[in-house]
Amino acid sequence: MTSGLWKLVLEGIWVTVQLLFLSALLAGAMSFLAGIARTSRRWIVRFLAGFYTEVFRGTSALIMIFWVYFVLPLAFGWQLVPLWAGTLALGLTYGAYGSEIVRGALNAVDPAQREGGIALSFTPWQRMRLILLPQAVPEMIPPFSNLLVELLKGTALVSVMGMGDLTFSANLVRLALQQSAEVYTYVLLIYFVIAFLLTRLMRGLEKRLRAGIGKEPERGTAAREPKRAATTGVGAGAGAAAGGGAS
Repeated sequence: MTSGLWKLVLEGIWVTVQLLFLSALLAGAMSFLAGIARTSRRWIVRFLAGFYTEVFRGTSALIMIFWVYFVLPLAFGWQLVPLWAGTLALGLTYGAYGSEIVRGALNAVDPAQREGGIALSFTPWQRMRLILLPQAVPEMIPPFSNLLVELLKGTALVSVMGMGDLTFSANLVRLALQQSAEVYTYVLLIYFVIAFLLTRLMRGLEKRLRAGIGKEPERGTAAREPKRAATTGVGAGAGAAAGGGAS
């Protein structure tokens, strides 16, 4: 490949990384908002969160991209640029899947932890922030890692809007060189490398979070500190919060 074609591929990689980052931020925010809302005691909050989850989980990400990019302008009279249209469609779609991860992890926390927070007169938000989330978040990391890789692969769908992501750029290179096998092999390897780096990053984050609540010691501390059970007391952050609240 010539330097110009390589530059085109590199620009496509950069666009894909930007789209992945932005849509992952939106998906993460929607995952926690909808997931926590689905554990609310108020039925209207649970209903709205469940409605969002079912709508976006039950529709095609490709059709959602078409709808955001082509239908929204007809309804509201303004056109989103492809990057923001892709971010909105992918972020909302994968956020719906992520909300189930959050809801399941929160419901998996030992009920005794909630009861301990109630005994300490914590508000529902304090129980969520200081007791439930510190224990639930480490359990969310492995499924979130899989979801992030799926989101990476989903970014290829934005090429249908003519957005210059990796897939779109690679197709232009293929047409220029008339070498489908070589070009698409390179693209497969690039996606694999990005996905591999993402999983390594998420695995490191998981280890640090588990070490923070005493479930798994950080590297180099295993010989000095015994493992502590995560369900001791009323949660990893409850003891510190109780001490702070008493002062």
